[in-house]
Amino acid sequence: MKNKYCKQTKISERKFREILRYFSEDFDVTRASNISGLNRKTVNRIYNELRIRILELLSKEGKFSGEIEVDESYFGAKRVRGKRGRGAKGKVPVIGLLKRDGKVYTKIVRNCTKAELVPIIRGKVLEESIVYTDDWKSYDGLVLNGYKHYRVYHSKNEFVRGKSHVNGIESFWSYSKRRLAKFNGIYKDRFYLHLKECEWRWNHRDDKIYKLLIRELRQKPL
Repeated sequence: MKNKYCKQTKISERKFREILRYFSEDFDVTRASNISGLNRKTVNRIYNELRIRILELLSKEGKFSGEIEVDESYFGAKRVRGKRGRGAKGKVPVIGLLKRDGKVYTKIVRNCTKAELVPIIRGKVLEESIVYTDDWKSYDGLVLNGYKHYRVYHSKNEFVRGKSHVNGIESFWSYSKRRLAKFNGIYKDRFYLHLKECEWRWNHRDDKIYKLLIRELRQKPL
């Protein structure tokens, strides 16, 4: 039977829509496979193709302007007890930019140095925007790059000062880590797709995910 939403599978359109609904409701592969009766490899392949499509959709997003929160976080192995500061051995560093009352953008980085972080900010945030960060030294000099820069001093146990805070992006980090924890570990070469899926789901948290994906796949099938 012809499947107008996914040309790269032999399963019926009805069954594909069932899997798409499970994906939209954020069921993991094992649960979707058990409920649908489909082979786990088949479900995993469809999930992976959907994540690749989501990555494609995110690549079309434009630059941010207005009030932007910037922060970094670390994903992966648990932090070593007693280890302080940015990150820990085995973790993947990620920078996040969040437009207040808007979308979030994430990118894996090699490290959290100024040379690594500032070009990403400049590439995603328009000049004259207001940028909020903590007091990490890598954010020094953002004013010289054309931004209005305000800090909150976490090192002094300051977390909010007027409009200066990074609570929005920290909420996204919490959401992402809770969501990814249910997978009980992700292969490193698949982490980027899962991270960007978190980003896309957050950006569409007030939308009907299933309807968004059906609309997209009608226009361009997998």
